[in-house]
Amino acid sequence: MEHYLKTFLTGQSITLQQMTTADLEAFIAIESEITSLLLANDEIPFPQTVEDHTAFFNSISGKKEEYFFGIYEKASQQLIGSCGVYAVNWQNSTCSVGISIGKEWHGKGYGTDAMKTLIDFIFQYIAVQKIKLQVFSFNPAAIRSYEKCGFTKEGILRQEIFRFGTFHDVVLFGLLRSDWERN
Repeated sequence: MEHYLKTFLTGQSITLQQMTTADLEAFIAIESEITSLLLANDEIPFPQTVEDHTAFFNSISGKKEEYFFGIYEKASQQLIGSCGVYAVNWQNSTCSVGISIGKEWHGKGYGTDAMKTLIDFIFQYIAVQKIKLQVFSFNPAAIRSYEKCGFTKEGILRQEIFRFGTFHDVVLFGLLRSDWERN
């Protein structure tokens, strides 16, 4: 058990922790970056207000069956992004995940490390058989990261999202508990 306590929510270079109000300013800065607006969700990429971000931030700790973490660089304990588990479906034993990393930390392995840590948390502490996620086809770095984490492409929603003046596909990925257990 001691091994699990040392590694609980700890990756190679990150830790996952519940955010506090002291993290609000850094959270808003990351979520307000243009890359976050364009890559994180399928809504029209219109900047949110500080009040919008604050309301979301304040609501995440009270939601049952949703688990939202700050991603902190281990060495500096600086908030570099967020990730979470949502849409837990107990009947079908599935859940969905999402992640957002500040642009300054892209391409350095932090997102892959955070996702692997989140996956371990899910399969060790939540009784689900499958983790699902969606990614935009114009985000090849995220696709590579999810594949490194063991996700398998399961489908494509053709021309599902409008960005940069044209329609793009949304790629659906899944990770089964049995695949995770084999690795």
